[in-house]
This record gives sequence, structure tokens and C-alpha cells, in this order.
Amino acid sequence: MNLTASNDNTPVLVSLNDVCKMTSLSRTMVNRYRAESRFPKAVELGDRRVAFVRSEVAAWIQSKIAARAAA
Repeated sequence: MNLTASNDNTPVLVSLNDVCKMTSLSRTMVNRYRAESRFPKAVELGDRRVAFVRSEVAAWIQSKIAARAAA
């Protein structure tokens, strides 16, 4: 099963490290934004493991780009 196919609507989870690469933010900043409810909610996978829905992170990035254009 290929979860990364572009025609598949199945949500894909990405790690915190992948989120940092996608956003160019440090883990500290991502976690700070999470604590301030300024970032998409994480999916709890275990006691010390979280992931994020890739499409939600991508939408967050697009909102930052749109805000820049509107300013």
C-alpha cells in the first residue's frame, strides 16, 4: 500500500523531524507554537511520540505565505 500516492486521499502522518524540515523551524519553535495553539495539532502515537497530518502542516505553510502576500 502506497500512502504517498498523489491520488490517495488517505491522511499521511509525518514526524516532528519531517515537520521541522518542511517548515524550516526548530523543534523548540514547533513545540512553542503547539503550546500557543499556533500550529496544527499533533497526533499522539505513544508516550513520547507524536506525528502531524502532512496536509495540515502544508496548509499552515500556505497560510503563512498568504499572510505575507496580504501584508
